[in-house]
Amino acid sequence: MCKKIYLLVLLTVAVFYANAQEIQAKVTILAQQIPTTIYKNRINTLQSQLTNMINNRKWTKDVFQTQEKIQCNFLLNVSNVSDDNVYKASLTIQAARPVYNATYQSPLVNFQDGDFTFKYVEYQPIEFNENRVGGTDPLAGNLTAVFAYYIYIILGLDYDSFEAKAGDQYFQKAQNIVNNAPEGKDISGWKAFDGNRNRYWLSNNLTNTKYNQVHDILYSYFRSGLDMMYQDQITSRNNVLSTLSSLMDFISQNPNTMIVQFFIQNRSDEFIGIFKKADPVTKSKATELLTRIDVSNIARYRTELK
Repeated sequence: MCKKIYLLVLLTVAVFYANAQEIQAKVTILAQQIPTTIYKNRINTLQSQLTNMINNRKWTKDVFQTQEKIQCNFLLNVSNVSDDNVYKASLTIQAARPVYNATYQSPLVNFQDGDFTFKYVEYQPIEFNENRVGGTDPLAGNLTAVFAYYIYIILGLDYDSFEAKAGDQYFQKAQNIVNNAPEGKDISGWKAFDGNRNRYWLSNNLTNTKYNQVHDILYSYFRSGLDMMYQDQITSRNNVLSTLSSLMDFISQNPNTMIVQFFIQNRSDEFIGIFKKADPVTKSKATELLTRIDVSNIARYRTELK
């Protein structure tokens, strides 16, 4: 069953738009380390062009209603601009999906890509062509390749959260960008040897059949856990416990994968919120699992779930 049918069940009916886009993104560009009086207009233009590229493009074949659009934020923090219009920056990507029958939104992505170099000449067309990822100028092509890559990652995770493995086709599109990514001495993040927490490894973890279990984990966490919380908190907490147990098994079999860190990053508040009002036995089980899965927050789990 396709994702839009699930969404129609989960959300109230709104006005139908036959060609509605899937993404509602806010792009913000900061340039505090460069002379913004010189580059202010150029940066404002870039911000507007990137926003239009993301929000006005059809990224899937499905129809999204207004309330189904995926809300996301892209923060591009520029640290340097050279005379030949080459920018060095970091990119923070955030996206969330609504929890059924709640005002709360659960994070899908909260990640900083710290090594992003691209070329931009004011008013140059900013378009993404998946059949020609790098374009004619690798540094200029890297701008659209990186943004398109994360859009497909966001789409894949969103689809996975509503139907098991429904995001596969979008993870494959992200992998296609990796396989055909622009190359150059200032371009990084697309290769295995560029580091162990980059675009290459994230895509690898989401497309390698060795890690198939992670897609079931994502689906069960959101659909059997968070989305059912309004109906039966006890059962939902038990479902989350079961999912965390599966995640622990996955970690044991596949240590140090990027996707695990990607999933649990900045999720400690959510985990604590789920189990804060649980019975003592459930709290104890949750604490045991969470302190093994998310070691950077051991003290918080032991204090707030005691």
